[in-house]
This record gives sequence, C-alpha cells and structure tokens, in this order.
Amino acid sequence: MCNVITIPSVAWLRRAVRRWRTRGSRSTAVPAGHVAVCAEGTRFVVRLAQLGHPAFLELLRQAEEEYGFPPGASGPVALPCDEGRLRDVLRRVLSSAEERHSFRHRHRESRPLLQGLAGEKLVL
Repeated sequence: MCNVITIPSVAWLRRAVRRWRTRGSRSTAVPAGHVAVCAEGTRFVVRLAQLGHPAFLELLRQAEEEYGFPPGASGPVALPCDEGRLRDVLRRVLSSAEERHSFRHRHRESRPLLQGLAGEKLVL
C-alpha cells in the first residue's frame, strides 16, 4: 500500500463524498464534516479528513468494488470488513494524525518576521 495520496485518488474521494452527501439519512443525523460508515452492522461517524488516509482509502475502494455506490441509496456507507478491522484502521488513522501534529509542534522554529534583516536597521 502506498502512503502517497495522488490526484486521481483525491478526485475519486471527492466524488464519493459528494455521492454520500446526497444520500438522505433516515437515522441519526451526521454532523457537518463527517460521514457515517458501517461494518458488520455497527455504525461509526468518521471525519471527512480521515478518509484520505491510505488505510481508509483502501477500505473505500474495496467497498466500491464489492457493493458499489448506487445513486439514491441512503444510510451509512457499508465497508467490507469486520468491526475489529475498522477499529484498527481508525486507530492507525488517529495515531498518524497525532504523530504529524506532534512532529510539527516539536519542530516549529522561532524565526524573525523578516529573515536576514533581524540584525540590521531598516531605513525607510
């Protein structure tokens, strides 16, 4: 599995999200910026930002191959995996997001606003 998100996969993801948004949900409302997915009858509400993770993209591709995304269908997106596998994917997605956040936070440098001019006088 590749860890790079390509332009075609982003375009595919946008089309899939548009299809999901057009579906009317008869069950509990899904908050803005989220999508409902289901594995073995268990419903999960997932942030749209998490769908771009390579592990989740793979599950979505498998769902499209196995079930398709028929127009007019409603309810959560069915994923072709058991609940344990979906929980594992969600854990990986969350841990990679936390790692990226902590890496950015640890490696943030303090720089002057105008680099190279910090020690010089500015004459206007």
